[in-house]
Amino acid sequence: MKNVHEEKRGERRRFLKYAASAVVVAAAAAGGYYALTTPAAPAPTTTLPPITLTPRISERTTEVRVGLMVTSQAFKSGEPIPSKYACDGEDVSPPISWSGPHEQIRSYALIVDDLDAPMGAFTHWVIFNIPAADSSLQEGVPTVGTLSDGAIQGRNGFGKIGYAGPCPPSGTHRYVFHLYALDTLLSLQAGASQGDVLEAMKGHILADAELTGLYSKG
Repeated sequence: MKNVHEEKRGERRRFLKYAASAVVVAAAAAGGYYALTTPAAPAPTTTLPPITLTPRISERTTEVRVGLMVTSQAFKSGEPIPSKYACDGEDVSPPISWSGPHEQIRSYALIVDDLDAPMGAFTHWVIFNIPAADSSLQEGVPTVGTLSDGAIQGRNGFGKIGYAGPCPPSGTHRYVFHLYALDTLLSLQAGASQGDVLEAMKGHILADAELTGLYSKG
C-alpha cells in the first residue's frame, strides 16, 4: 500500500510542477516578455525575368547628321562679340555664314540664345525658312517679319521681331548661334516663338551646327 501511495504522490508532484510551469509561461506571454508562436510557412519563391537596360537614344541623336559648319566674319567661336552687334552698340545682327549643305535641304533656321541669362536661356533671334540656296546672312538683317528672299523672322525674348543684340545685366555671357538644316519649309507665320520653331522642326533636322560668342558690357 505504501508503494501505491508514494507513486500517487509522485504523480501529483509532477503534475503540479508542469502546471506551475505552464502558468509562468502564460503570465510571461501576457506581460509581453515573449510570444508563443508557431513556425511560419516559408514564403513561396518567385523567379523574376532578367532585366535588360537599353541605352536611351535622344531624338537629336537620331536626326542629326554631320557636315554643317557655321562661322562669322565678325568673331570666332569662343571669342568676344564686337560691341557693334550688342545693345550698347549699333545692335545690328552680325554676318553669319555656313557650309557643307546636303542635297535634301529645303531650308535653314537660325536661333540665337543667351545661355547665361538669369532666368535661363534667353532668345535673341529666331529666323527660319532661309532658302536652301543661301549660305549666309548679311550684317544688319532688317527687323521685319518676312525678308525679300522669303526668310521669316520670329519673336525674340524681348517680344520683338528680328535680332536683338547681347545685353547681359552683369558678367560675361555665352551667346549660341544654332543653325539647323531642314528637309522642309516650316508652316509658321512671322512672329513665331523659339518654342514654335523647335516644335515644327522635329523630325526634319538633317544637320545642325553652333557658333558661340561671348559678351560682357563695358
